[in-house]
Amino acid sequence: MNDTVPARKSIGLRRTLIWLYEGVGAWPVAFRWAVFIFDILTISYFLASPFLPHSGVHHWLDYTIGSVIALDLVARFYIAPTKRRFFMRFMNIADLIVVFSMLAPLISQNYAFLRVIRALRVARAFSILNERSPLAKYLRLHRAVIERAVNLVVFLFIMSALVYANQVRKPGSDIHNYLDAFYFTVTSLTTTGYGDVVLVGWSGRVLPIVIMLLGVTLFLRLLKELVTPSEKVDVECTKCGLHRHDRDSVHCRHCGNVIYIENEGFEP
Repeated sequence: MNDTVPARKSIGLRRTLIWLYEGVGAWPVAFRWAVFIFDILTISYFLASPFLPHSGVHHWLDYTIGSVIALDLVARFYIAPTKRRFFMRFMNIADLIVVFSMLAPLISQNYAFLRVIRALRVARAFSILNERSPLAKYLRLHRAVIERAVNLVVFLFIMSALVYANQVRKPGSDIHNYLDAFYFTVTSLTTTGYGDVVLVGWSGRVLPIVIMLLGVTLFLRLLKELVTPSEKVDVECTKCGLHRHDRDSVHCRHCGNVIYIENEGFEP
């Protein structure tokens, strides 16, 4: 009899977590909104932290945020239907890197810049919100633009951190702080190249090449999506599971099932 008590408690905890993360009702929606707000605040902190002085409060804030993200990661792993595939997803690996960088700062301080990859969660926030909420609808309708904008911002901050880590202690380098690195990254991406900040060494030649090639590509993809939105949208067919359809589709092009594609004038 006593052996079944822990099992029942475990099942009850799992059902509660599934209800909070995936269920319907006031409490699950409030919980997912709290997760979304926490993500926005932490991402804002990650983007601003390179420009903030590193104090004792700063480190304790890192430990607190890292602990909360770790608890969220453990909870999602606990309720995952297939544990083997859980860490095959990029966002889960990103969260694991973030937790490591925040809870082990002395070991991982050189990889702290990877925290900004958590900003990619914003583009997928509609998946944790109420499907009928105005914000979720807006995110679904503008998913491609949001994802491209977030990818560009994340790229800027990661490359700025790489420039800073590579150049800050080199003799003759013009990079003295993170703002210098961010300024150099932006001017390189826009191909402005004022020449007032110069990198040194062979890596000082490779990094600008990467910034210009990849950065311009990301920027042009964002610009293209703003000017000429993609003719394809991500809408899953309830019958066969096909995701990609034309914006004006009425039937699934694979199985012929009726599909409903939201647009600015669509009201379910």
